[in-house]
Amino acid sequence: MDAAKTKHLSGELNAYAHWFVAPDPAAGGHFLAVTLFAEFGDTARITREVTAVFLRRAGADELVDDAQLVVSELVANVVNHTVPDRHLAQPGSCRRIDVTFKKFPKWFFLGVADEDSAPPLLPVGDAFPAALVGELSEAVLPDSGRGLLIAQRLATSVWWSPEERGGKTAWCRFDLDRPSACSA
Repeated sequence: MDAAKTKHLSGELNAYAHWFVAPDPAAGGHFLAVTLFAEFGDTARITREVTAVFLRRAGADELVDDAQLVVSELVANVVNHTVPDRHLAQPGSCRRIDVTFKKFPKWFFLGVADEDSAPPLLPVGDAFPAALVGELSEAVLPDSGRGLLIAQRLATSVWWSPEERGGKTAWCRFDLDRPSACSA
């Protein structure tokens, strides 16, 4: 394995190890967890605002636009597509959305948890070549996976993990040492 691949793999493993722990404030880390409910009309707006406030206070202003768009898409997926697992659903109750923010000196992790254990449908790739998409009407473009495709384009990495109690969390990692997709 060449030096560049070794360095890349080492960086990925280091980021993965940090995903499991809460950041240390003494080392420049920041952490926030927020619970919202899918049935409230302003859930996505509030999540975008909390994302902006968290990142600005954590000194990661350059990520605000990308992270707001990604969190908005992930929360919209919960609002529009999730059905709570039977043991988590309560008649007349709202669907819970837990948003987790973890900022380390090198990384920002964003997690959006819901009560539906069904895996998210992460798009494998573009359904059409980029040059052809501009010529197609919107009617022939895929209806699902657009939000997760946006997340994949803006974040360094996107994945999901099942929760022990049921449900899942969709995660995004932004590397703070790479230029944002919006500024590139």
